[in-house]
Amino acid sequence: MTSELAVTGAVTTRRPLGVRASWLLLLLGVLIAVGIASITLGARGVTWAEIWAALNGSAETFGEAAVTKRIPRTFLAILVGAALGLSGAVMQGVTRNPLADPGILGVNTGAALAVSIGIAVFGMWSYTAYIWTAIVGAMITAVFVYAVGSMGRGGATPLKLALAGAATSVALSSFVSALILGRNDIASVLRSWQIGGVGGGSFEAIRQVLPFLVVGFVISVFSARSLNSLALGDELAAGLGERVALARGVAAFGAVVLCGAATAIAGPIGFVGLVVPHVCRMLIGVDHRWLLPFSMVGGAILLTAADVVGRLVARPNEIDVGIITALVGAPFFIWIVRRQKVREL
Repeated sequence: MTSELAVTGAVTTRRPLGVRASWLLLLLGVLIAVGIASITLGARGVTWAEIWAALNGSAETFGEAAVTKRIPRTFLAILVGAALGLSGAVMQGVTRNPLADPGILGVNTGAALAVSIGIAVFGMWSYTAYIWTAIVGAMITAVFVYAVGSMGRGGATPLKLALAGAATSVALSSFVSALILGRNDIASVLRSWQIGGVGGGSFEAIRQVLPFLVVGFVISVFSARSLNSLALGDELAAGLGERVALARGVAAFGAVVLCGAATAIAGPIGFVGLVVPHVCRMLIGVDHRWLLPFSMVGGAILLTAADVVGRLVARPNEIDVGIITALVGAPFFIWIVRRQKVREL
């Protein structure tokens, strides 16, 4: 049996190395292009002279001041998008579930609730505290959803996991709303953060979240071979010498760290981890040694492009990136359900 096994069990033809490398170079070029667009486009366009002056430390004109704010915002969008794209790919590999996504499984919402409790009850206001709290909340939620989805006949099927995640997400969102009621001192901040966005990006925020993202990136990428084995089924993976429980736990931990850290810094942005891995599989197949890096680049492109679109369509105002990704991801989710005939999974 080939190791090129799709998440849904269908065998996919192995893509030539040159084709995969070409697609990766193309996506990197697209990422650079959307990064430049993110810096130059917005409520007001900026010139290359203003960009150069801002990079040299000047902020005398409006354009130069705009560039100094857009640069960290762009880097944050790239990092958060890469984290969510990679997290989604790993979650789909761990659960062998084509519907797995940090948002759909409720992991983002669990992280959001934990941060909301930290702010409302314990008065947390530092990025580091947000990140640790979000990771713990994401981890507890992931374990809870998997446990609920594993109950009954057939174990953790894709449909049961999706339903358990959706129900958990709704319940936790209600708890967040309950925390906000009557707290005018934090209501506006939490409501804005709940939507998900990178508009408040700063180099200080990036500095604090980067170590957590690096740990998550390393753990997840080094789990690629294990995920290829898990795609064959637990029995066959064990027969090939894979320690199934350990491999699944390590990969899931990496995904949860990425999801929690990204949510803490940008809010619970959904659907990036669902859309990107599916598109990447269409391009390069299902070998996780390639799928994971592609999902990182693809997630960075999607979130950065969504942020640019959100700034352009409502000028001089902005639409938060979480709304744009939901508009893209919701129809994609429906298409996946219909295509995979999820009622039979």
